[in-house]
Amino acid sequence: VQLQASGGGLVQPGGSLRLSCSASDSLNYYSIGWFRQAPGKEREGVSCISDTGRTRYGFSVKGRFTISRDNAKNTVYLQMNSLKPDDTGIYYCATDQYNRGTLIWTQYDFWGQGTLVTVSS
Repeated sequence: VQLQASGGGLVQPGGSLRLSCSASDSLNYYSIGWFRQAPGKEREGVSCISDTGRTRYGFSVKGRFTISRDNAKNTVYLQMNSLKPDDTGIYYCATDQYNRGTLIWTQYDFWGQGTLVTVSS
């Protein structure tokens, strides 16, 4: 399966963005995770959603970000509200065919090209 992340851009602190992760094939049986990486920092798990819709969030984004999926469109979304400069980075989506439901990036199989999010005034 091929993934493509989109929806990034430049936004002011406090603003919102919605990222999309579109797949070339059905995502019905996969968990999908969102990860981000800022310059000079390690890759960080942001959120994931299982095949049954169970969600998990990283501590730094809980209450501000919402992950959802539309299986009919083979797409997973990440709604990001109340954005902070620390949210800046390249955001990637990836699949976990074993539905482990973690934010451990090494457990994810297929990765899309990232989309850049910059939060700055």
